[in-house]
Amino acid sequence: MASVSKSFGIFVSFLMIVVLILPPILLAADDTTDNKLPRDASPQQKLTAEEKPNPYKDADISIKLISSANKTYGYDILPYGRPLVHQPNIPGLPGNEGFTTKERAQKVAELVVKKIRNNEMPPTVSIEDLNKIGVLKKAQ
Repeated sequence: MASVSKSFGIFVSFLMIVVLILPPILLAADDTTDNKLPRDASPQQKLTAEEKPNPYKDADISIKLISSANKTYGYDILPYGRPLVHQPNIPGLPGNEGFTTKERAQKVAELVVKKIRNNEMPPTVSIEDLNKIGVLKKAQ
């Protein structure tokens, strides 16, 4: 009987710890504030990524075509003359080879510039994007 009483006492003690200590810990861990900003954050700080001003909207963005593995081509994207994207291979595909022609590399680089100007950061390029602009089709 003493064993049951002792076990019950331990259970009650454990239950009290769970009921009294665990809720404040869980509440402290639940951070539902606006993007973890202080309550007195300015409206500018509370903007989401889509609403933030785009520093590249009217930027001077240049494209530099580069040589890549096995006589293929890639590109660099340079806003204000500073490197932002270095893409020596075809994005989204395995391997180190770039595009078979400079024209294809140029088309994709122009798509990336368009994404940057539309505040799509990072400016990812999918296989679907490559198919839409016709750069994955074999040269004719």
